[in-house]
Amino acid sequence: MTLIITNDDGIDAPGIRALQKAVNGNAIIVAPKAPLSGCGHQVTTTSAIHVHRRSQTEYAVGGTPADCTRLALTHLCQNVKWVLSGINAGGNMGVDVYISGTVAAVREAAMHGIPGIAVSHYRKRNLNVDWDTAARWTAKVLDDLFKKPIAPGSFWNVNLPHLLPGEPDPEVVFCQPCRQPLPVNYRIEGDEYYYHGEYAKRQRTPGSDVDVCFSGKIAVTQLRV
Repeated sequence: MTLIITNDDGIDAPGIRALQKAVNGNAIIVAPKAPLSGCGHQVTTTSAIHVHRRSQTEYAVGGTPADCTRLALTHLCQNVKWVLSGINAGGNMGVDVYISGTVAAVREAAMHGIPGIAVSHYRKRNLNVDWDTAARWTAKVLDDLFKKPIAPGSFWNVNLPHLLPGEPDPEVVFCQPCRQPLPVNYRIEGDEYYYHGEYAKRQRTPGSDVDVCFSGKIAVTQLRV
């Protein structure tokens, strides 16, 4: 079974190494050479995409996460069974999925009939992520999701909570995505507007992925193209 790993934080981000650890290194990494957080489902069609083969199992791509999936499926890899994306340094739940490059990578895979799993880690302000713990949680979730049937054109979106050291491992909850908007606030300085919305204060529908993750549990949603 060939697994492809990508992300939107860049090929050298700690999160992608945690995801690689979660699958015991049994994957081919095809990831952007530089951070592209929040790029959504952007693709490159009017200029060349440079691909640097760093090793037998790693490709650094001068393109977006969706570009990485496209190249992996059409040119770089054979017999791809799953596309995994992450682990993103920050949540990608609810309406975030329309902005997220992490999620776009597996959405692109689903468009081509390949199932995918996007994994993100919600971050509380001023706290560091324990990537070893994230890898351990992710390994358990992946083991479960690999065994579950999934309809064509669908993919999984996983959001890990940010717990404090010593807290027990979180429960995994299958839920629906939140439809509430993100905070839209701006700080104004002259003619310039700086986004100033507080992610942690976003609205959340009870029982939705935002509510589940913010409550300290692993939120898993099944999404469709």
